[in-house]
Amino acid sequence: MERAHAEALDRDDPLAHLRDRFDLPDGVIYLDGNSLGPLPRGVAERVGRLVGTEWRDDLITSWNAHGWYDLPATVGAKLEPLLGAEPGTVTVGDSTSVQLFKLLVAGARLRPDRTVIVTEPGAFPTDSYVADGVARLLGLTVRWWDPATQPLDEVLDDDVAVVSLCHVDYRLGRMHDGAAVTRAVHEAGAVVLWDLCHSAGAVAVDLAGWGADLAVGCGYKYLNGGPGAPAFVYAAPRWLGTVEQPVTGWFGHATPFALERDYRPADGVRRLLSGTTPVIGTAVLDAALDAFDGVAMADVRRKSLALTDFFLALAASRLGEYGVEPEVPRDHAARGSQLCLRLPEAYGFVQALIARRVVGDFREPDLARFGLAPLYLRFTNVYDAVEHMAAVLSAGEHRRPENVARAAVT
Repeated sequence: MERAHAEALDRDDPLAHLRDRFDLPDGVIYLDGNSLGPLPRGVAERVGRLVGTEWRDDLITSWNAHGWYDLPATVGAKLEPLLGAEPGTVTVGDSTSVQLFKLLVAGARLRPDRTVIVTEPGAFPTDSYVADGVARLLGLTVRWWDPATQPLDEVLDDDVAVVSLCHVDYRLGRMHDGAAVTRAVHEAGAVVLWDLCHSAGAVAVDLAGWGADLAVGCGYKYLNGGPGAPAFVYAAPRWLGTVEQPVTGWFGHATPFALERDYRPADGVRRLLSGTTPVIGTAVLDAALDAFDGVAMADVRRKSLALTDFFLALAASRLGEYGVEPEVPRDHAARGSQLCLRLPEAYGFVQALIARRVVGDFREPDLARFGLAPLYLRFTNVYDAVEHMAAVLSAGEHRRPENVARAAVT
């Protein structure tokens, strides 16, 4: 396969112009947007205006004058079309871990006569840790479901309160059928909580169409909201009048500035807020989401699949001779927007690529992971990245001491 083919794909790409919405460093092939998205244009200016004018000059009046108070709802409204969510069902505020905790407790409270949380052993560790913590706090039990070896209905019974799953697996990119899983959970009388951290902004999500109950997702991966960006939460309209979350801070109160002694939850999704809005981080996410203006998630999904198909074809022709095989579902319906290469020296392989300015990341024990973000990635980027991979393997660069030495963040 010649590079000219990749160039032709870029010329025909209807989303090619979106790359100009990002401030990408020259000479870098960035394949780690599934871990930290790059800087969208306009974000630095938004932060400068917030700090240099709104905070410095207008001080506390900015809560009204510049819409700080309404930021959770403003950003939530931008996220709803990307998630297939109904209007008024999404808000942002805390970290992903805190949001998971809040919604797991809230989900369990929707089924107070049940005692089991179902989750996956391969979920992102935070999901497992939080599920265990909530179970210990509430006197529940965690039940593990491995979708690779067991049908879902084998773990569903009258004891299950909440099923908490990552829509896209953070390592291998396996994607659940959101509608089918939600339907099965509901037939068992339980509620479902979706973690959309590796979905939102890269694959089509249809929370309303699935009939989902609750969802959470981070702002710093495919949504490009910056390191530590606040996470979002979703609650279906049918639950907005009854859902009870445990961190009952004043921003989730019905009338925060009445400063009442007793807690009364706000109407709607605002009741899922807790403390004061992290204004700078939320404003960054607000500006970053402008990169999705006018973008249909169906088009994003088509490009995601085209990019991953292209990577698979290149890997088969250029990397197979080194015994390296991609780890990703071949079925489009089961594939997210990322893939892995499995090899014993995966850590050194990733470091050797970074030295060549091809940025991916490593996941234990033997996975080199690459996210193919459709908004800014070119087909020529994928072609050139695989050429670099072949060169690293051919020269044994992944075994060099400077590439094998472990850093704190992998």
